[in-house]
Amino acid sequence: MVVNDLGGGLKGETEAHAVHPADAVCAEIKAAGGVAVPNKDSVEAGEAIIKTAVDAFGKVDILINNAGILRDTSFKRMKQSDWDLIMNIHVNSVFGLCKAAWPIMSEQKFGRFVNVASPAGLYGNVGQANYSLAKMGMVGFTQTLAKEGSRNNVQANIIAPLAGTRMLATVMPPDLIDALKVEHIVSLVLYLCHEDTKESGSIFECGGGTYQKVMLARAAGYWHDLKKGDPSVEDVAANWGKVTDMSGAEITKDGSQAAIQNVMSLQEKSKL
Repeated sequence: MVVNDLGGGLKGETEAHAVHPADAVCAEIKAAGGVAVPNKDSVEAGEAIIKTAVDAFGKVDILINNAGILRDTSFKRMKQSDWDLIMNIHVNSVFGLCKAAWPIMSEQKFGRFVNVASPAGLYGNVGQANYSLAKMGMVGFTQTLAKEGSRNNVQANIIAPLAGTRMLATVMPPDLIDALKVEHIVSLVLYLCHEDTKESGSIFECGGGTYQKVMLARAAGYWHDLKKGDPSVEDVAANWGKVTDMSGAEITKDGSQAAIQNVMSLQEKSKL
């Protein structure tokens, strides 16, 4: 296992450590009987991190992208630097790491990606416009990797965890942090990385011993009879209750294809 940690602070700043975090985690793994190699590059150095794995183990089977920092502030006060740093760490670095690992996994016909989103990404959160966009971006990115990797047994999944990390400790009370053990998240990640796991392209909320798959849902909605002409804003307004009624909603299993099929199906109805 390669343990990557730059050793920076919660906002990406430089921090001094008596024992570097990457070395500390490797020591724990070795004490438990495992094999671990530290890497102290920035996650923006994707090729260097993957090279560490190849040099040490000859291949890459699993990549878990869980690096993260915060630059929380209201959107009104958010600076370009707050935005750019979050994008670099949470989005660009994931691209670089996945890009470097992709050809290796594809050639060996096996690979497992676990990318980390967040409830803040799925639902938004005050003061986290930058973080929320980055974490929701993991969903579309990972689902695309799942589709493109399927022919080579390369799977990709997304977790949106609540875990008692030092980052969450800045916004949550101590008793809640104690209940949200990181070990609970590890159990799910290990399952998603197993060679027998068939799941790919899925989102899972997890925390405090709970595990829940999350999917998008589409309302039955309103379809306009195109034989009567193009729908006007008045038509939309008059049928807004149907547009927003989720009582008969259906799970969307393949977003892009399902969206096209849905539109085509409704257009066919309008021709009847």
